[in-house]
Amino acid sequence: MKKIIVIVGPTAVGKTALSIQMAQTLNGEIISGDSMQVYQTLDIGTAKATCTEQAGIKHYLLDTKRVDETFTVAEWVDEARKAIDEIYSHGKVPIIVGGTGFYIAALLGDMPLGGNEAGADETIRTKWEAFSKQYGSEALWQELNKVDSKAAEKISPNNTRRIIRALEVFELTGIPFSKQPRTLGKREYDAYIIGLTTQRDILYQRINQRVDEMISVGLEKEAYQLFEQGGQNLQSGTGIGYKEWYPYFEHKSDLTSTIELIKRNSRRFAKRQLTWFRHQIEGIQWFDLVANRDEITVILNRSELFLQYESKN
Repeated sequence: MKKIIVIVGPTAVGKTALSIQMAQTLNGEIISGDSMQVYQTLDIGTAKATCTEQAGIKHYLLDTKRVDETFTVAEWVDEARKAIDEIYSHGKVPIIVGGTGFYIAALLGDMPLGGNEAGADETIRTKWEAFSKQYGSEALWQELNKVDSKAAEKISPNNTRRIIRALEVFELTGIPFSKQPRTLGKREYDAYIIGLTTQRDILYQRINQRVDEMISVGLEKEAYQLFEQGGQNLQSGTGIGYKEWYPYFEHKSDLTSTIELIKRNSRRFAKRQLTWFRHQIEGIQWFDLVANRDEITVILNRSELFLQYESKN
């Protein structure tokens, strides 16, 4: 079983910086585990590592899709597994870093793609797809929240496919998606999983600061370019940091309200990310590098020991 390093956690806790330092120390290469970073030209709002930040470390699954293309978790898992094999062929260590929990869990094997055994109904699915297109992903998520708040808490409003599946299962069975028998997976990799977090008030402060920094380096222009390409109707256009701008560009909102909405949605998303990781992926070792920078030494030491020991499988 191949060994991999995985870094997870909410936005704005230092995952990118840690991944670079680990890659430099452990002779690694990095795979982005962020569902939005696959899109070309969406650099600022996705907090994509710049060329300078990448520090010469090879990165995978960045800029692989045009903004008008769709992208599924199954595609990402397939590409990530190919990247892991390529990194191994280089004699290096694969380091997967990102905040899209469902993608990470699917790659690890914890959450087999295909879901539970409730079956499928194309009519129900089509109905909710049309609803999502007309009213948006947030409204779709609210519909799920009405009938299954536990499932809604664990599913990002941006993950429309998963939300629609949850609504479909509920209509088919009358049983909330969160109470369905879970299909247990089997780990596909021997993974050392690092979780980054910090105190909530500090996290929210860092998120607000990050949004301000994004604004200062051109997020509005980046979002407007996406808007002009039909962002409201694109999968890539549903991301936080982009969708909030559309009313502003249509002269239905002001700049201050738009920025505050991005900050609010980002904070809420970070809270959902933490909840998801804590409940859906086993074996995460949590660290707070914001409060305890010295813990990097612990992470590196544990990672080196992990890589030295032979896998049991």
